[in-house]
Amino acid sequence: MKKLIFPILLLISLTAYKSIEQPDYIDIQELRKLYSSGDPSSWPAPELDKSIDKKAFQDIGVLSAVPYPEYNPYSKEKENLGKILFFDPRLSNSGQIACASCHNPELGWTDNLTRSFGHDRQTGKRNSMTILNSAYAKTLFWDGRASSLEDQAQFPIGDPLEMNEKLTIAVDKIAKIKGYNELFTAAFGDKKVSLQRIQYAIATFERSINSPKSKFDQFISGKSDAYTDSQVKGLHLFRTKAQCINCHNTPYFSDNQFHNDGQTLFGTKNEDFGRYNVTKNKDDIGKFRTPTLREVVNTKPWMHHGHFPSLLDVVELYNLGNPAPVQKKYLGTARDSLIPKPDPLLKKLDLSKEEISDLLAFIETLSTPTRRIIIPAMPK
Repeated sequence: MKKLIFPILLLISLTAYKSIEQPDYIDIQELRKLYSSGDPSSWPAPELDKSIDKKAFQDIGVLSAVPYPEYNPYSKEKENLGKILFFDPRLSNSGQIACASCHNPELGWTDNLTRSFGHDRQTGKRNSMTILNSAYAKTLFWDGRASSLEDQAQFPIGDPLEMNEKLTIAVDKIAKIKGYNELFTAAFGDKKVSLQRIQYAIATFERSINSPKSKFDQFISGKSDAYTDSQVKGLHLFRTKAQCINCHNTPYFSDNQFHNDGQTLFGTKNEDFGRYNVTKNKDDIGKFRTPTLREVVNTKPWMHHGHFPSLLDVVELYNLGNPAPVQKKYLGTARDSLIPKPDPLLKKLDLSKEEISDLLAFIETLSTPTRRIIIPAMPK
């Protein structure tokens, strides 16, 4: 009898280990066939949280054509003017900081810094978001304080931590530069310089900054050999067990909503209430806009505070359910009503090491090689 005990225990332990380390996938070749069929309706159903509106939900996929608002239609001349203004540091008080200072095209249109620095080398409060594919964003900034790209364009100019220039003075400085006369005339019909025209031109340029087709786009459009087995499994995990699809949905890989991801850092020097700073609604404490995952490999470091140096760190945090311990010292004080409540969507995922590896392999396929662009000469 004793001789049987050890083999049985060994068998049980090996079975337990396998159940933890080996992902429970359906046949990999079947997954490859379904996901690369070019027909998303044949994909396995996503595992959505009960809080997700199934009727409003839109699955991941290939991006549609760039949407341009009726009030600011596209023109090549307007894009060209916007590109020059984007790189022109004369919009800033010091004459040294341009939009491109925090949104460098060779750094994924970010600056790859934990937090950006601006006027007089002051450090900002948040990590710089990429402008790649921002045409598909419904609000801008981590807290959503801008309702459009046109609206967004004015904020950095007047921000004392960024370009630190009065909007009226910035407009006057551009108006005095003769080289801009023909550029504004080509874009708008006459040489008049106004804040609205500057905003419209910059927004038009930013809408032109979009990803080329990624490996993901190629795979789901029919190129079945574009993915490794690990990437196929990662895609399936993304839409099922890993629960990423609940927030990172739509072809933009963002629901354009706001969530408390447990990273408010309440009670620390880096405390940030996010969306609440805009709405003053206590339900919005600690909520931040869901960033797109397209080009995410190129936009390090990650999260609104830039504290995560690797994507593995981010995935591991979500795997743990984004623990945000309650600051007990504030209970019963004037601040206890401000203690953030993490989104109920955040739950322990119990992903194995192999599953995490597969998930990261898939996420990497959403990014494309960094492209250089020709930096325009500044008008004189």
